[in-house]
Amino acid sequence: MQHLTIVTTGGTIDKIYFDDKSTFQIGEPQIGEILEALGVAFTFEVLPVLRKDSLHMTDDDRAAIRAAIEGQPHRHVLVTHGTDTMVETARALAGLAGKVVVLTGALNPALFKGSDAVFNIGCAVGAVQTLPDGVYIAMNGRIWDPARVRKNRDANRFEASRA
Repeated sequence: MQHLTIVTTGGTIDKIYFDDKSTFQIGEPQIGEILEALGVAFTFEVLPVLRKDSLHMTDDDRAAIRAAIEGQPHRHVLVTHGTDTMVETARALAGLAGKVVVLTGALNPALFKGSDAVFNIGCAVGAVQTLPDGVYIAMNGRIWDPARVRKNRDANRFEASRA
């Protein structure tokens, strides 16, 4: 992989909290700064499409994400996304021709110490380079098929499902 297109949609990974995790806004995408700090050996561009909590995403939002990905000339695409509806968006992206698309996010904001953001981004970058064309989710140290995963909100993790 020589080039990675990164589509950002908001979600917890980019949240900025103002008080005890109650009042927040979606800040600037953090992934570009993270990849620069890690000194990655490929070029990348960050394409902000949305700045939303995924609980507020609509079918129109998912269509906009799909159109943004379809409009990119590059094969490798990483999507940062809120975890609550990541599976729904991944399923809406199914069938994109000639693309490897990996969605990832964070259960804690990237700006928080101990956030899983950097780990999840690293897993997603490795996955997008090695997987065949298709749509995948990279969370909790695993690569998931969107048709066979769900977010367990009580345990705050992704796990296999029988979708």
